[in-house]
Amino acid sequence: MAREQRVEILAEMVANVIELVVEVGDAVAVGDTVILLESMKMEIPVISEHTGTVSALKVAAGDVVQEGDPLVELTF
Repeated sequence: MAREQRVEILAEMVANVIELVVEVGDAVAVGDTVILLESMKMEIPVISEHTGTVSALKVAAGDVVQEGDPLVELTF
């Protein structure tokens, strides 16, 4: 039996979290937007590079994130 794998989607820049597009338990495919960030008055969608299930949300709307901060955990 294969082991469940986990991967975290990380922030690529300093930004404000403006919307969580997914919830724990949601299925996510490659290319799906999982979070919307705002930086320098621009909306930046955070796109999943993996297919899996959201197992944890590491941020909330209104949070300020730094580059490299975990945003979403996926299992597959």
